Amino acid sequence: MFDEFLGLPAHPLIVHAAVVFAPLLAALSIAYALVPRLRPRLDWAVALLAVVTPITVFAAKQSGESFKTRLFQDQTPDPVAAHESFALPLLISAIALGVLSLLLVYAANRSTRQSTIILGALTVVAAAVVGYYVARSGHSGATAVWGG
Repeated sequence: MFDEFLGLPAHPLIVHAAVVFAPLLAALSIAYALVPRLRPRLDWAVALLAVVTPITVFAAKQSGESFKTRLFQDQTPDPVAAHESFALPLLISAIALGVLSLLLVYAANRSTRQSTIILGALTVVAAAVVGYYVARSGHSGATAVWGG
């Protein structure tokens, strides 16, 4: 399912969605947590990205596994293995950020100030983790493809 799209390898196409949406969710979630006056404008964007981002990261991970199997079977080169090692932590952190972001949006509109502050702090930490793994995954993927 995640192998090809219109005859092209799916991974180089799908990965761009994750590369855009994950940092965007991280940035908007941080803004949402730290700048309360922006919350009414960002509610819909944060909620939408909180759902879409983990899906795109999952699709990028699955398509990467299919692409690796197609190209290398059982002999994965070291740069590809290094790139692959960031896939699961990125997926887990993207899911965590998605859940925390949704809870933060809910809490900011319906809960106490204290729960909003706690969820905001957790969301900022999760956003930083996502940013780290997106950067590491992207750099290692570029290195695997283009050398360096």
